[in-house]
Amino acid sequence: MSVSGASPVGSAASIREVEMSSPSVSRRQLSAQMRRKRLDAGMTIEQAADSLEWSMTKVSNIETGRSKKPAVTDIRLLLDLYRVQDERERESILALTRQSRERGWWNRYDDVLGGAYASLEAGAKSVRLFEAQYIPGLFQTAGYAEASAQATLIRDPDDIQRTVEARMRRQKILEQEDPPDVWAIIHESAVEMLRATPDLFSSQVERLIELAESPNSVTLQVLPLSAGLHAGMGGPFVILDYEDAAQSLVFLETNTDGLYLEKPPEIDRYRRCFDRLLAKALDPDDVPGYLRSLSA
Repeated sequence: MSVSGASPVGSAASIREVEMSSPSVSRRQLSAQMRRKRLDAGMTIEQAADSLEWSMTKVSNIETGRSKKPAVTDIRLLLDLYRVQDERERESILALTRQSRERGWWNRYDDVLGGAYASLEAGAKSVRLFEAQYIPGLFQTAGYAEASAQATLIRDPDDIQRTVEARMRRQKILEQEDPPDVWAIIHESAVEMLRATPDLFSSQVERLIELAESPNSVTLQVLPLSAGLHAGMGGPFVILDYEDAAQSLVFLETNTDGLYLEKPPEIDRYRRCFDRLLAKALDPDDVPGYLRSLSA
């Protein structure tokens, strides 16, 4: 499940990956790089701050990603201080800095998209997800997206429309030249709930069949009710992996935003949960037949 073979900063491949990444992912990569360079230089945060006559908070914010738009000039000063002299390495890190300052499409939907998830998803190489009650956002039809927005107490018509637009825009990552590898496990109850909304049922099931059968980067499985108690009882989750395996994280959605887990033991736990769910779910080759049987 994890992405391996990450290119080191400074290689031609890494520069190309920076150009394809998202601002939030680039900022996380930049933070990791700057902390690593400080440690390689044998300096503490306090020493770095004193040398540049900065506050310790400023250096810390760069290393933790709290600086939303880190200045290229500041990063260049830090690279000088840490004696990073290789020009390709310096340019790769500065490219990360410039990328982290850009605005993505999701910024236009800040009022309906909570947090940084869309940006983090946009830069992922691999997406592993389990959904217990909803059809995953990447697979939803516009009708289903609208109905689910209303069901979660979004009442303003403009907010509903913008929510649908944002969700449809998210799905474009499946159509790009190098799409992420998406592996989704949906609990059968999420599919069965569609029966209560016949006007959404046919189009949404057809969409799932299309994704399951098309030669794309999507693998779809369904966890049957007959599986009983399962490893996903704690709720839905998403595992995001990147070219740099150290940047992996787990996203747990809430009504207002979500939780982001980055510690290796936490991520490993959710990888094990996903593996357990995968073992109990329908074989991907059997999913189209199962979905067609719902309409019979």
